[in-house]
Amino acid sequence: MSRRLRYGVAVSLDGFIAGPSGEYDWIVMDPSIDFAAMFRDFDTAVMGRKTYEVVAAQGGPGLPGLEAIVFSRTLGSAKHPGLTVVNDDPAEVVRALKAKPGRDIMLFGGGVLFRSLLVAGLVDTVEVAVIPVLLGEGIPLLPPGATTKLVLADQKVLPESGIVVLAYSIPGGVGPAPRVRYIKPARHARRKKSTGVKRRTRAPKRPARPAPARTHAKARTRQDRSRRR
Repeated sequence: MSRRLRYGVAVSLDGFIAGPSGEYDWIVMDPSIDFAAMFRDFDTAVMGRKTYEVVAAQGGPGLPGLEAIVFSRTLGSAKHPGLTVVNDDPAEVVRALKAKPGRDIMLFGGGVLFRSLLVAGLVDTVEVAVIPVLLGEGIPLLPPGATTKLVLADQKVLPESGIVVLAYSIPGGVGPAPRVRYIKPARHARRKKSTGVKRRTRAPKRPARPAPARTHAKARTRQDRSRRR
């Protein structure tokens, strides 16, 4: 079976994957996302030059645990540990990668590379994390020039951050898209699980009230009478 090429990206509610200057500081983090579990599905990642520069600025040059391939028309071809820069046609390279055995291939970005591989019929899934923010302008999820239908495979809402994770399959691709399995259990759910059923607390017993003085007096009178008899 051919390996899947999966496009995974964070996107604003109005459809942008980066700000006008490529900024991504609007992307909020959610503690329930298990990135180690997310990356476990892949052994290879492909990206464009601009995305690579963002990764390198964060202390790259590549992605830990993945063999990264960078497509560029301006950078010279080069090979580094865990990273290869190529000037070849992305569609030909990805088609050859999909024919090899291995795990799924991550399409790490950006939008122009996504469009070119989508037009070539090589993208199998689109998996987006919709961030609750409106940018108004920026780099679009899909630049003009390509269209496709999508089939919803799974969805998850992360209440703490407001992120909505959507996984779609592309008809005709290698699918379906995998379920969203990299979300950790909610904290309150774990707490309930560990403590179990709450026990009902009983109200403390009230202390017995002392008998009225009249009762004590009557008891003494009876005792005196019995002694006289």
